[in-house]
Amino acid sequence: MRMKNYFYNANIVLRVLSIILQVVSFGFIVCIVAAIILKEPIQPFVLSFMITESICLIFRFISRKLNKGYKISRKDSYFIVSISWILVGLLGSLPYLFSHSIPDFTNALFESISGFSTTGASILQDIEVLPKSILFWRSLTHWIGGFGIIGLVIVVMPQITSGGYKLFTMESSLQEKFKPRTRSVGFRILLIYLGLTALEILFLILGGMSLFESVCHSFGTVATGGFSPKNSSIAEYSPYIQYVIMIFMLFAGVNFAMYFYVLSGRVRKIIENEELQMYLLVVFISGLFIGLILYLKTDYNFEHSIRESFFQVISIITCTGFATADYLIWPAQLWILIFFLMFIGGCKGSTAGSIKISRHLVVFKYISALFKQRLNPKSVFKISLNKKTLDEKLISHVLSFVVLYYIVFAFGVLILVFTGVDFQTSLGSVATCMAGIGPGLGETGPVSNFSQLPIASKYVLGFLMILGRLELFTVLILFTRSYRKKF
Repeated sequence: MRMKNYFYNANIVLRVLSIILQVVSFGFIVCIVAAIILKEPIQPFVLSFMITESICLIFRFISRKLNKGYKISRKDSYFIVSISWILVGLLGSLPYLFSHSIPDFTNALFESISGFSTTGASILQDIEVLPKSILFWRSLTHWIGGFGIIGLVIVVMPQITSGGYKLFTMESSLQEKFKPRTRSVGFRILLIYLGLTALEILFLILGGMSLFESVCHSFGTVATGGFSPKNSSIAEYSPYIQYVIMIFMLFAGVNFAMYFYVLSGRVRKIIENEELQMYLLVVFISGLFIGLILYLKTDYNFEHSIRESFFQVISIITCTGFATADYLIWPAQLWILIFFLMFIGGCKGSTAGSIKISRHLVVFKYISALFKQRLNPKSVFKISLNKKTLDEKLISHVLSFVVLYYIVFAFGVLILVFTGVDFQTSLGSVATCMAGIGPGLGETGPVSNFSQLPIASKYVLGFLMILGRLELFTVLILFTRSYRKKF
């Protein structure tokens, strides 16, 4: 089948991809500066920059006849967003390969995709032996991926005009109804993103953490990624450090629109937000329940029990993946609860992954309306969220997403089992990679890693990371018959 059946304009696709690669190239430049400061070899990043920039120039040369003000169609957008994440994942593996930090291509690609997708699942068995500049790149991929590669492109590259909104929303990172001021609102979100990062760095330094570790952990927190430059993640740090990271993880799981309301003084909009209310309620009830069980069934004191409980609950719900304890050694009912929390997710418009609170609310309200309809067949019940009535098309989309999410999850588990992974590990690995969390169950728990999994499993999980990061439809639509037809 000819390539033109898949997207309308190859020049547009290559032009946008060339702009995206400029963002990755800039990331390598930042790492070159970091390596110089840290007095470490710059060669891995120089070579990575040269390869990335060469591909960028080739794409730009091929699409040189493209006129300014080009329009990006919806069909082009699906392809661009999906292929850009694969391409960025491939290029992001280059520093690991050139530095020999991760000499195996499959593992390097896995680590790169995990970083950009803010999953935080790692194949590294000893993180601390790696050069600090490589660990910085590893954390920087989180920060770039958390805001969204397309989001950064639209903010810093004004070449993308018409159609930029389609790209911004399809990527799903921090998405809201921002049209038509996509770039200006995106810029404000970037400022909030930078502000939260800077604030966390400051608070961590005040707690005695080094500047390097503060930057890396802040990148992982605000992006809800979870990569740490320490083998023990956050476990060895002081309670103060753990509380700071806990609070900023909670902030990162909130819809970034709430920060607009804070800055504009619209406090009522925040108080009345149903999703935020449910988000905080789920965190509070889950954290309190697990904390009390830990206090009653372990030798932890009350403060320690509550701290470890809330840290893990917030880390899982926001899909960050930092750890202060091995929850697999907790009483069985607790790590089973942790597993179910992997499907909750944070608020829409945040850097968190998984299904997200708003979709759960719509599902619950829909089920409630069905029961009311059964009792009063002649009545008409409308479903609303935040005092806004939801149309049937949106409700259908939400229900379809939730059903599809669990179908993909089931298929993912089945495939991993067929590759030789035990059932418990398969359950946790698929759940955590789709949700972008990091630690799973069994052999991929919080004190383990993904290095021992079969090669085929790593590619499956890498695909699920991208699939979950782009919220299913953006990627899966490429495989449908309707996509191959003109629309």
